[in-house]
Amino acid sequence: MFKIPGHHHISMITKNAQANNQFYQKVLGMRRVKKTVNQDNPSMYHLFYGDLTGSAGTELSFFEMPLAGRTYRGTNAITQIGLLVPSLESLEYWKRRFELLDVTHGELTTYAGRAALPFEDTEGLRLILLNNNGEEIPESWSAWEDSIIGKDHRILGIGAVEITVRYLERTARTLRDIFGYVEVARSENEAIYQSVAGQAFGEIVVKQQEGPSEKPGKGSIHHLAIRVKNEEELRYWDKAVKERGFQSSGIVDRFYFQSLYFRDSNGILFEIATDGPGFTADSTIEELGGKLDLPPFLEEQRAEIEAKLAPID
Repeated sequence: MFKIPGHHHISMITKNAQANNQFYQKVLGMRRVKKTVNQDNPSMYHLFYGDLTGSAGTELSFFEMPLAGRTYRGTNAITQIGLLVPSLESLEYWKRRFELLDVTHGELTTYAGRAALPFEDTEGLRLILLNNNGEEIPESWSAWEDSIIGKDHRILGIGAVEITVRYLERTARTLRDIFGYVEVARSENEAIYQSVAGQAFGEIVVKQQEGPSEKPGKGSIHHLAIRVKNEEELRYWDKAVKERGFQSSGIVDRFYFQSLYFRDSNGILFEIATDGPGFTADSTIEELGGKLDLPPFLEEQRAEIEAKLAPID
């Protein structure tokens, strides 16, 4: 059996690509590693932020939907993104920075056993900084040295991702019985799972909450992608998902990676995505994120696509 080595990326909805671009680059100091479009609807931007190359496990991605309304929070949704920072001093640095830049944030707290600082982006997306405390990170993660944030406090990558569901055990079975996640903590209404035991870069916090399902809008999370090495592993997981009775999209070629999609019994949308070929498939490391990149099958439509997109920095 193959093992899941951690998160791949997580995708959200933004109403305003320009404001989103400003926040994640100029406030959080992440690198925009790809400016492209939604391959299923090329009229909207798809922006990716991450480390030097947008390594699997560091990528935050956003679909721009200018007509998106507000998010009505509820259950059966992915509800919070953890981002790892190097130390407790980093959390204190970020608290001061958020105060200076008027970013909505809470107080220093503890989350999933780690010192933490919750905050929101300009559209109410819930994020939380987590103290990685000098622990191991994937070898593939590469720091972006041109970040406006110094190396001692820079965001490293994605940590614990929170999923809120009406029936905890349904999602627990998906993680545990299909993908081999290890349950490392359990209380009455919460369980914590790790794809790599002891490591935060593949951690999922599942919370049980009754009530209406979330109605997505700007600042909501669309799906969580988990990481696999290559197409061989992807085909293995496609078969495993189907054998459990879930409907799979089948393998989809996204050019920068291959992936498949399915919803669990609580309606949570998961993607399974390969490490490669990565964002340097059509760009040098130095050029990443600078221009509008399109997969080959959309290249003939470039003029039409660009005409419909508002320029962003």
